Amino acid sequence: YISIKMAKLTSVNKTKIVKKRTKSFERHHYQRFKRLASTSWRKQKGIDSRVRRRFKGTIPQPSIGYGSDKATRNLLPNGFYKFLVHNPKELEMLMMHNRKYCAEIAHNVSSKTRKVIVERANQLNIKVTNAIAKLRVEENA
Repeated sequence: YISIKMAKLTSVNKTKIVKKRTKSFERHHYQRFKRLASTSWRKQKGIDSRVRRRFKGTIPQPSIGYGSDKATRNLLPNGFYKFLVHNPKELEMLMMHNRKYCAEIAHNVSSKTRKVIVERANQLNIKVTNAIAKLRVEENA
């Protein structure tokens, strides 16, 4: 019996992720009404709106300039890109790309299938971001 240790999988991507803005954009006049959430951005459409006309001192609006660097867009903090997996067969696509993509098991996959996916991912040396989800066993006390 030979024990094979899995090497800790690291990403090929070493570029530093820089976010131009991490705060969400506030909705104009959200403070005036309780029913409005501050983060539910809506574009101002009023003909006299100071925000739409971008007057000095008004809240910032989303624009293309806030976009992420193309090299690091959609990149997870661990350096991998996310790939959604629904069954063990879909892991085969990541076999040659296990240093660039990591698998994430879809939310509607049963715990039985999750176990099979996690085992297969270990065989193929593929990182799974949510490997322990729905696999915990509850104790009857």
